[in-house]
Amino acid sequence: MRTSKDPWKPPKKRGPQDTCFEGGVFPALLSFPSDYPLSPPKMRFTCDMFHPNIYPDGRVCISILHAPGDDPMGYESSAERWSPVQSVEKILLSVVSMLAEPNDESGANVDASKMWREDRDQFYKLAQKIVRRSLSL
Repeated sequence: MRTSKDPWKPPKKRGPQDTCFEGGVFPALLSFPSDYPLSPPKMRFTCDMFHPNIYPDGRVCISILHAPGDDPMGYESSAERWSPVQSVEKILLSVVSMLAEPNDESGANVDASKMWREDRDQFYKLAQKIVRRSLSL
């Protein structure tokens, strides 16, 4: 079993089609805790990302990676949170979906959330810069 000191590197995927991240290649790490699958892995992008649900240090903030059980803030249902039956594939699909459709109500990056809500054109321009940088263009 892998530990957080031995993270699994998912295959590099291109950004979701028909989104502002389309075509980008965004490396990330999944770190599995010692009590996996009872506790969720953590995911962190190792490249620059600007997104409402990605902290400035690259950590991903989505429901599927939150500890199982009831949300102490009452925002998420327990069905949305981590469950031992989740798979790496489901995590990756959730992240791709998150890139395509940010949740700006639960922003990990306040600046990105604000820009997503108030200046979508500027957000798209910044996302395209990130895509070009990810491709070394």
